[in-house]
Amino acid sequence: VVALAEEFGLPVHAVGVGEGADDLQPFAADEFAKALAGVDSEMDQRSAKD
Repeated sequence: VVALAEEFGLPVHAVGVGEGADDLQPFAADEFAKALAGVDSEMDQRSAKD
């Protein structure tokens, strides 16, 4: 998705997180990058310990 958006200069408005139309969620680049890097899961684990 990111490579296609960059290559063609297209904005990404939504991302599918499942198989149905109801599984579309608004796309947030920073959230997407954090999820790919595993940053969110680490932060969630730290919060759960507190």
